[in-house]
Amino acid sequence: MNASCREELLQKIEEATAMVQRRIRIEPEVAIICGSGLSQILPTEDGETITWNEIPHFPLSTVAGHRGDFWAGEINGRKILLQRGRVHCYEGFTIDEVSFSVRMFALLGIKTLIITNAAGAINSDFAVGELVLITDHINFLGDNPLRGENFDRLGPRFPDMSDAYSSRLRTLAKEVASSTKITLKEGVYIAVLGPSYETPAEIRAFRTLGADLVGMSTVPEVITAVHAGIEVLGISCATNMAAGIDPQARLSHKEVIKVTKRKEQELGKLITSILQRLPS
Repeated sequence: MNASCREELLQKIEEATAMVQRRIRIEPEVAIICGSGLSQILPTEDGETITWNEIPHFPLSTVAGHRGDFWAGEINGRKILLQRGRVHCYEGFTIDEVSFSVRMFALLGIKTLIITNAAGAINSDFAVGELVLITDHINFLGDNPLRGENFDRLGPRFPDMSDAYSSRLRTLAKEVASSTKITLKEGVYIAVLGPSYETPAEIRAFRTLGADLVGMSTVPEVITAVHAGIEVLGISCATNMAAGIDPQARLSHKEVIKVTKRKEQELGKLITSILQRLPS
């Protein structure tokens, strides 16, 4: 993307940010992105809701299980901007559109991002329905949201990804999980383009590469957040065993949503407890 297109994109993000700032009554500290079927993980009785179609230039999800709005309010004393749903490259969106909301978070001054997703379990030690703390990722999307002219206003040309999933926040999450008796595994997430599920041969290859989980999201958002200096905590819900791990299993989005709905309460309890103990 050339400089003029980059400036046009930044202008669109600024216009979207300005609209959100006008609508909400808080200055959010933490953003939370809810993955497939996870839009109800937190209590949102009080606060403001903005549907994505109200926000100029904001991409609109086409996938079931992605509600498509923002909620702004306070949870456990923290000022939160909750993104209920996301868009994906496989829907036909560009990687800049996929990472649009995270750049908006940066302009809003958000410093912490908690990102959730539904993922297939490559690691056979994982069980369907378990929550997994993301320790690192492999970008198999074939693209990067930082490609093109750099947004110098947001971050450096060559951001360091050594601690993309904050070790500080992961330690906190493990302590919270232990104290609340929630099982929290750890693993590496690999992002693929989709929308077809992976073949058993691909899963064997990904396991050789060191991946424990596979999904079709998250990585562009995390790269964008790290570039902008936002600290990231990533949590996956293992909604199914990946292709070939269980030879009898057949994969479907309907089953993914079914499992995430079953885990909403537990994930919500984990995140609210993390927010309560999150350092200022």
